[in-house]
Amino acid sequence: MNDKTNPNPSATPAPEAVDENHIIAERREKLAKLRSNGVAFPNDFVPTHLAADLHAHYDSLTKEELAEKKVHVKVAGRMVLKRVMGKASFATIQDRSGQIQFYINDEHTGADTHGAFKHWDMGDFISAEGNLFKTNKGELSVECNQLRLLSKSLRPLPDKFHGLSDLETKYRQRYVDLIVNPESRNTFKARSKAIASMRRHMLDADFMEVETPMLHVIPGGAAAKPFITHHNALDMAMYLRIAPELYLKRLTVGGFERVYEINRNFRNEGLSTRHNPEFTMLELYQSYGDYRTMMDLTEGLIVACVDAVGPTATVDVDEEYEEKGQKKTRPVPHNVYQLHGERHLRFGEKVVNFAPPFQRASYGDLFKEHVGCEMTDEVAVRAAAHAAGVPTEFAPSKGAPPVAKAHDVLVQELFEGFVEKRLVGPVFVYDYPASLCPLTKRKRDNPAIAERFELYVHGMELANAYTELNDPITQEQTFSQQLAGLSEDDSMAKMDHDFIRALRHGMPPAGGLGIGIDRLVMLLTNTQTIRDVILFPLLRPERRAASPEPDPSSGEGAPPAGTPGGTRA
Repeated sequence: MNDKTNPNPSATPAPEAVDENHIIAERREKLAKLRSNGVAFPNDFVPTHLAADLHAHYDSLTKEELAEKKVHVKVAGRMVLKRVMGKASFATIQDRSGQIQFYINDEHTGADTHGAFKHWDMGDFISAEGNLFKTNKGELSVECNQLRLLSKSLRPLPDKFHGLSDLETKYRQRYVDLIVNPESRNTFKARSKAIASMRRHMLDADFMEVETPMLHVIPGGAAAKPFITHHNALDMAMYLRIAPELYLKRLTVGGFERVYEINRNFRNEGLSTRHNPEFTMLELYQSYGDYRTMMDLTEGLIVACVDAVGPTATVDVDEEYEEKGQKKTRPVPHNVYQLHGERHLRFGEKVVNFAPPFQRASYGDLFKEHVGCEMTDEVAVRAAAHAAGVPTEFAPSKGAPPVAKAHDVLVQELFEGFVEKRLVGPVFVYDYPASLCPLTKRKRDNPAIAERFELYVHGMELANAYTELNDPITQEQTFSQQLAGLSEDDSMAKMDHDFIRALRHGMPPAGGLGIGIDRLVMLLTNTQTIRDVILFPLLRPERRAASPEPDPSSGEGAPPAGTPGGTRA
């Protein structure tokens, strides 16, 4: 049975909801009886074994071999399956590693405990002590000598544990999703492995992990609209971090030559399958490096994450076979991960090979290949935009007459519309037009080109890096140029004078890099929407009717007073 949100607060609850409330009422009665007999939620049991480890060590043994070993275990977890068969019962519990079966009967467990078990519900947390054995069907199980109820579940699991498909419930009640969907659990385990591998790689490269402020006096470090809050004690507006860039650069001024932060950033923008206003990013700065140094570092980081998560694709390998005395070859799919140095991951209908070295291609070359003209040819670019249906004019304000778009603006729009989506990758796109990267160091032999790259996979920007601009005079001039004509809401509308002051103390030459962790996890886990790789994605406030469940003071039912519209996800 699903815990579904009623989209219409005034609507009459569906029969399904009424049935659910009936189940909850029954479970409350069971809990009341447990409380009358003593402690209903004990906390004195410590498991010594995990389900997955037991399967790994003992699945290969025969029934007789396992019986000889007399392996005694202590296991606990959430009951997700239950079968009552007279004098014998079975239960399957799920711990953090996997599932294992309990065998309960009157002889070994005791008639009283077995009788109590029959009234326990799926979703309850239970523990068991006993010896491992194998059933006649060969399933590894725990023969329970001791069985205890540790925690009572008052709400039923959805769809009798067949899974959770309702997206509204999946995102709002991620805990339910994690209980019933192993795919979701695996996705977030993969995310954890990827971030851990990043940290190991950065440590091996002699980087120091730091923490920078999340509340900023001046939003900066990126072109984005910030979230604004108010600091009561200081009586001033503050901004949630849109990027840690300017603080990390201050640390390179202070002498920390290699610093990084895995940080949460907030940008007051729209939502899509590849974009969430709150996101996680790795950002780093390396003194005495440039954007090519960052390419090598990025490649190593991505490969380390791929290695940590493992395969999601099969590849065909030519194998020999004999037919009528003749040797032939045929392609055979192998679920291999590293084959001849290759690293294959599936994303949608395509397979991407993350084996290094990644492809490297200049912005100008890709533009010419896919648009059909040089990006510096203003006449040809404007003609290409016109032919492709890209507007070549815009109105600077409402009601104002249209004016021609700048050349570089058209170049960027054509690149985004006709080049990015064709970049299967992984491919480093480098040497961007300088006008698109005002805070980036220019190439010494061509000031019209900025030393910048972006890493693309399946049309998604995954990483962004620069050779950093460390000249305080040029930096201040660039900031001043950005200030002209910007609204107060723009993140770059205020000069960060303290950062300029820091640069005047001298910043070493450096390269900087940012990697979007949410998007990276999408690729690593073959996930098509960013909400599936964020534990608690941003959602609109939940609107629901007050629940008719009994005893609302316990937290089951209508939201408490002072929380209009219910809870926020």
